[in-house]
Amino acid sequence: MSFRWKNLGDLVDRSLDLDRPAIIDLRTAEPRVWTHREIDRLANGVASHLTGLGLARGTTVAILSLNRAEYIATYFGIIRAGFVALPVNTKQPAETIDFVLRDSDTKFVFVDAASRPLLPEGFAFLDFDDAGPEGFAARIVPGEFETVEAQPGELGQILYTSGSTGRPKGVELSHDSQLWALAAKGVSADSCNEVYIIAQPLFHMNGLFGAKSIFASNASVVLMPGFDSRRYLQAMADHGVTAVTAVPTMFARLLREPDLLAANDYSKLKRLALASAPITRAMADKIEAAFPHAQLTHGYGTTEAGPSVFGPHPDGKTPPPLTIGYPIDPSMVKLVDGPSDDEGVLLMRNPALMTRYRGMPEKTASVMRDGWYYSGDVMRRDEDGFYYFIGRADDMFVCGGENIYPGDVEKMLETHPAVRQAAVVPLADEERGQMPVAFLVLADGKSATTEDIKAYALRNGPTYQHPRRVSFVADLPWAGTNKIDRAALIRQAKELEAGNGWSVSSTAEAAE
Repeated sequence: MSFRWKNLGDLVDRSLDLDRPAIIDLRTAEPRVWTHREIDRLANGVASHLTGLGLARGTTVAILSLNRAEYIATYFGIIRAGFVALPVNTKQPAETIDFVLRDSDTKFVFVDAASRPLLPEGFAFLDFDDAGPEGFAARIVPGEFETVEAQPGELGQILYTSGSTGRPKGVELSHDSQLWALAAKGVSADSCNEVYIIAQPLFHMNGLFGAKSIFASNASVVLMPGFDSRRYLQAMADHGVTAVTAVPTMFARLLREPDLLAANDYSKLKRLALASAPITRAMADKIEAAFPHAQLTHGYGTTEAGPSVFGPHPDGKTPPPLTIGYPIDPSMVKLVDGPSDDEGVLLMRNPALMTRYRGMPEKTASVMRDGWYYSGDVMRRDEDGFYYFIGRADDMFVCGGENIYPGDVEKMLETHPAVRQAAVVPLADEERGQMPVAFLVLADGKSATTEDIKAYALRNGPTYQHPRRVSFVADLPWAGTNKIDRAALIRQAKELEAGNGWSVSSTAEAAE
């Protein structure tokens, strides 16, 4: 597959209208509109500045900041100058950020005022918010720059995993890998009139790849520094958002704002693509009811193997509910370690695969098997070739000899009329090994008891799957990637068990 781009940081077609809005930045009270020309020239300014510092080609340059227009321009500028971009998770503790910067051999950092205190001593940096002579605005001069042509296999970016089960792993991704993923997604100027919105962090593949797709198609994006459900909904209406790529947990929170959903016009929203976390049928129904003009799709991707794995059926068959799609190339996926050829752990082999986990040869070898990436995600394939996410192999636990995937239990619980959102985690049990416990967010104005929930689960699923404990909560905790923080819930479950603090019935406060 040939690409129309020669560098991952140069995703711009200068034959198109560069004076169209590229970014509507909502970082300040008064939105600032940046054109494609302005972002292009600012990225060139970043590239020129870094080149002038005398950094060697392939040097890692980090970005430690909340979302903003300068973030995207800086990301492109780093890469088009032949350096390696490292978007850093700002929600990590300072000691983890220190590890990431040193493990990646970072030589220069772009920061914002909020994140500057997290920057370890000894790193050269530019502050986006520093208005003085040593700040970003003074040092970065927009202009022209001759983009470096990337060599085959040349490293373009590093994304570190969350490290919830150990120290973060640096996923090395080449220019080729990401350019292939963009081409495989069919990104083109045909989408130039789309208006997207991004509030998920740009240090995560979901938001970052979305931004790259938007610029590669000369479209526009409403960019928020972070996710706030009411601001997000209002921005969608105010700026006529036509397409959304997001994480399902974000939309679970949007549904809790019925006044804005009723008051605003969202008829311009035509495409709603959710990915990076599972979705239930009940949640999908609620989202489709709230945004009836939008076509809802559920996608799949990983940092290690990219987002271009599944798509539409080649014969034009209508995707069934909850499918993540049909393989873009069936020869690039397979299922292993399951009860049949149609169920098992997903392995992927495509040009978007990572180069390696940085400095972790044993960990790299454990997930790369004869050129295939072992995802750890358990999938099912139906008779038409559509794939469905069942759960994480490492989330699966055994209760009384039966395998339990939390996602299966969550899907069932969210069909209960009082339940808006469910999260299920294991809790140690002497008799059964582990048992499922549930954290539930109730719908507005609804109530339930633990016995109601248990009885419903026993009627609608296998006996062994029913939650032995229930906690009614106002909200579910999020990890830095806008997904449910299961590690935090497991810790909370242990604390509730030790203190006999599980719910008996819901309260008005829990449902609000």
